[in-house]
Amino acid sequence: MVNKVEGYFPKENILKNEYDYVHNAVLPDPDNQSGWFYHLWLLDQTVRVDMPTLVSSSPPHGSNVNQSTFHVVLYFSEPVEGISSHTVTVQTTENYIFKNITWTPLSTNKYKCGQAWMTNLSIPHEEFNSSKTVQVKISSEHSEGITSLSGVSCNRPWSFTFMVSVCYDLKPVEGQIIKRISLTDGNFCSIDTNSNRTALIKSYFESSSDFEDPVSSKWKSEMIASGIEHFRDALKWEERKIVKLTLARLLMACDAVKSTGSPKLANVEEVLQLYTILMKLDPPHNQYYKDEYSLVLFKQVTSSKESLLKYCWQYKDSTSSNITDCLCLRLNNLSLSRIGSFERLLWVQSLDLSHNQLHSIEGLEALQLLSCLNLNHNKLSSFMALDPLRFLKSSLKVLDISYNEIGVHTVDTRRYLCSSPMSHTLDYDTKFEEFANGDAKSVNFWDAYSIFGGLSLIQLDIVGNVAVDERFVQFLVKLMHGLKWLDGEELN
Repeated sequence: MVNKVEGYFPKENILKNEYDYVHNAVLPDPDNQSGWFYHLWLLDQTVRVDMPTLVSSSPPHGSNVNQSTFHVVLYFSEPVEGISSHTVTVQTTENYIFKNITWTPLSTNKYKCGQAWMTNLSIPHEEFNSSKTVQVKISSEHSEGITSLSGVSCNRPWSFTFMVSVCYDLKPVEGQIIKRISLTDGNFCSIDTNSNRTALIKSYFESSSDFEDPVSSKWKSEMIASGIEHFRDALKWEERKIVKLTLARLLMACDAVKSTGSPKLANVEEVLQLYTILMKLDPPHNQYYKDEYSLVLFKQVTSSKESLLKYCWQYKDSTSSNITDCLCLRLNNLSLSRIGSFERLLWVQSLDLSHNQLHSIEGLEALQLLSCLNLNHNKLSSFMALDPLRFLKSSLKVLDISYNEIGVHTVDTRRYLCSSPMSHTLDYDTKFEEFANGDAKSVNFWDAYSIFGGLSLIQLDIVGNVAVDERFVQFLVKLMHGLKWLDGEELN
């Protein structure tokens, strides 16, 4: 179907016939597992956009940057490869083209692919005119070199622009006192949704995200609507768990392919209700339903600027600090076990995910502006679950991972799901042996070394984890020379 081979084109006719076959197979016989798996595959083929597309960026189109050196992040609809100076052009309005740019996939896998790609951009001083403002354009006229993991090229050219304005008269203050930042509820207050602070958030929702032509979107919507009708009818006769699960998937697929102008996530409340019922009906698979529920809820929160702004707060004690002067996205106490939908969150500098049920923070590596992260009271079971933080070396300054489950499990099966030398997804750092200097106990801290060794934290809270003892605290102090606050205590 991808290559439009004779007999498999047009795609909609093939899929319609296959849906008819699978409906006739699974509805009379709900125990037909192969039929259900095939239906799930068909649904994926229906929803999937025909080619990978750029869905978001940082800085976003039309925004303003007040630094001459900054990160640029490209976020695609699916993992891609082939991002380079040959496929992506970066230039100023004065036709200055950046030639020696290196793009890096923000991914914890060992393959040279990723849904998000990043580069560091530094605007030469001579590019700024008397107003010290320059426009930067990032485009891809040769996007066929950008391909998905299945080999499909990104054949649709794209571009976006933003302004860079810098005041070079500003100098860092020497000997500045660094105060501890409180992340408790009492340190936050509500924001004015019409203030200038929210302008950047709004820019992420102003650009169009409709990447399909109306004809394609129309037949997909009709096909999925037909499936929803079939499975609603099936539930009238028998309350099957697999039928409820499939209905939930179809409803989310329906929202995903809605035509231009249709309300987005119109079915999300029903989907959340279905997953809540499934958690009670099927306890052995409770974690799966909880994860799916969390992803749907996260998508609902980030689906519109109005929804997102409800979770944005500002620090009461706002100072000249970059951390306390920015908005904080507070997604705490939502019982989240998984997170996703990061394409609208590339602006986030302060993020509160405390008091949830997170086992992993996969995907946070795309948030290259993140400077403050609160993860206390979750279910992170090992330091390797923090692997995405390795991509936030220069930005992350404040981290709270207190009261998690690090060290609770003697045998941590999830540890091997994270990047590490054990799973051959992370190279072993030979400098660690030199750092440990033969200390037998320090050798056991290789996973903490791989995470914290590259970070530039000034504040860390880690109390309440079984793995943390006096020896480990000494290890951290020795490892992170820039650390000023540890578990609420100021370090000399």
